[in-house]
Amino acid sequence: MLPGIVIVLALIIDQFTKFKALNLKNNSIDLIGKKIQLVYVENRGAAFGFFQNKKFILLFATIIIILLLVITLIKNYSKFSLLSIISLSLIIGGAIGNLIDRFFRGYVVDFISYTFFNGYEFPVFNFADIFVVSGCILLIIAIIFTKDFEGV
Repeated sequence: MLPGIVIVLALIIDQFTKFKALNLKNNSIDLIGKKIQLVYVENRGAAFGFFQNKKFILLFATIIIILLLVITLIKNYSKFSLLSIISLSLIIGGAIGNLIDRFFRGYVVDFISYTFFNGYEFPVFNFADIFVVSGCILLIIAIIFTKDFEGV
């Protein structure tokens, strides 16, 4: 039940914010000066723009990864800690969010822009990316500090 709630909430937040980001075409909104901005970007690749215009490879790889994570979560649900369950659910929810974009639009809508103090502009991202990265960080913590993944 909890994984479903986390996944659905991640999808709702991701898709709602991407829908709102469509209004940013040819616009930008400064949130904190020029450090954090909302901008509209069509990402036709994967993380940091890798695999540009390789839609079918990205769709296939994402579906396989989602299926493997879902199978792992279902098979080990009763032995997994709350940390592991939430981490995998966040990764699944974020991956599905970007998969929806890639499948229906042909690209992923990114809209959060961050510029570091030294002027480096981090690649534009979205909430699905935040969920995947947060889930991965929590998963690393779970792997290090729990015995959930011994023998998995």
